[in-house]
Amino acid sequence: MSIRHHPAETTLIAYAAGHLDEALSAIVASHLAVCPRCRGRSRLADGIGGELLDSAEPATLRDDALDAVLARIAGAGPETAEPAPRAGRHGVAAPLGQLLPERLSDIRWRTVGPGIRQARLGETGRDPEGLKLLKIAPGRSVPRHTHRGHEMTLIVSGSYTDELGRFQAGDIADLDGEVDHQPVSDTGEDCICIIATDAPLRFEGWVPRLMQPFVRI
Repeated sequence: MSIRHHPAETTLIAYAAGHLDEALSAIVASHLAVCPRCRGRSRLADGIGGELLDSAEPATLRDDALDAVLARIAGAGPETAEPAPRAGRHGVAAPLGQLLPERLSDIRWRTVGPGIRQARLGETGRDPEGLKLLKIAPGRSVPRHTHRGHEMTLIVSGSYTDELGRFQAGDIADLDGEVDHQPVSDTGEDCICIIATDAPLRFEGWVPRLMQPFVRI
């Protein structure tokens, strides 16, 4: 799996600090399981946070405190060899992969718009609130929208193109309220995505806005 789009640095820092909600954290955790690059970045965020806590005193930090922390991390010695990343079901690692059925054709889809279907990840009802599965038919697009909060999208199969580029299986779209986009499924197969949000999307056009309370996107 070749991953070209990754979570933002600020997202990895928030994840390391425990500041992401359950749905967003599940996306990041599954990405870290298959992406050695982001695992290294996440460990660095953990290490910086831990070192800053260990060196904290009931007084103002010295001007060179951050440099000292980074030097200690750099001098910690070589790490043990990291095992090759292992993708789970459909290339999606736990915790999200275990919520997917063995066959994507077994998913119970519900139509929410022309060429667009939505489903819960798990039939047990234990999948985190704000976590959804979306299927976009070839050539179809999600209505143009921006975000009231944080949205992360993990591509399971197929691909889509929007104002930020092309996203394929394994890629992460990490978006906030500054992004206005319209993903279009751009191959001859369905684009299936796992989407996590901590607030409803903000659609353009009165029809999508009217339908939003019913489709719960």
